[in-house]
Amino acid sequence: MGLAALVAIKPGSQPRLIYHAHRGRRGSRRKGVTEADYAAPLDARPPAARRADRGSLGHLNTHVSAAMAAMIAARPWRTVYRLPPYAHELKPVEPVWSHLKRSLANLTKHTITELTALVKTRLTRMQNRPGLLDGFLDSAGTDVSPA
Repeated sequence: MGLAALVAIKPGSQPRLIYHAHRGRRGSRRKGVTEADYAAPLDARPPAARRADRGSLGHLNTHVSAAMAAMIAARPWRTVYRLPPYAHELKPVEPVWSHLKRSLANLTKHTITELTALVKTRLTRMQNRPGLLDGFLDSAGTDVSPA
């Protein structure tokens, strides 16, 4: 199972957690999250909501691939900032993973289906706690004031 997530910020609104859980496709060379999997949740938004999207990417192989560069170039409404390597403290989504891992620490699941369901439940709980997401943004030093 692969997970892609982002903390969406709109000045004057509460932050939102958007995530996509992905299980490897049969017969596919890549079992993890692909470039298209990262773009799918954002492209599903209505055009008015896409206006002036800004985001950041780290140095995961999928983030620096030629396919990702082409996808970013094909979406002129999206501005993408490259973060320095090993700068986890600058990424607002990193505390999401840390919080998720702590919540799963002492639980045992017998199948990938059970684990997937539990992870989705925990991420949904985080989605419903904007104060928690605010804390994640603060810990990364993300400025959410209007430009």
